[in-house]
Amino acid sequence: MKSKQAGITLIGFLIVLAVVGFFGYMAMKLVPAYTEFMGVSKAMTQVSTEGVDGKSLDEIRRDLMFKMGFQYVDDATIQPQDITIDRTNGPQLHVAYDKQVPFIYNIDFLLHFQKSVPLQGNVSLN
Repeated sequence: MKSKQAGITLIGFLIVLAVVGFFGYMAMKLVPAYTEFMGVSKAMTQVSTEGVDGKSLDEIRRDLMFKMGFQYVDDATIQPQDITIDRTNGPQLHVAYDKQVPFIYNIDFLLHFQKSVPLQGNVSLN
């Protein structure tokens, strides 16, 4: 009885391996940026739950930058001007920044992150 072979050829396997390798390399480059954003989110939540009664924007920025240091957020990632307070729907701490991740040769990923958390307490106008 003749058996019918089933499976993938060597060339098919190499193509599948190349595709999986490409997406694996892409994930290896992008995952650290997203874990860094999770650290930023956690630091923002910590600042908002502590309360900001009477603190100025500069003091809130300083507290946030200090807490982001414990979350392994790179100092060059977020600049002080990326941290603002939005007062339209009550005081909200807002962080928006871009991160450029080099990929292959002259191809880069440009990731835009933004998050807002409500602040507890009254923010000083200074």
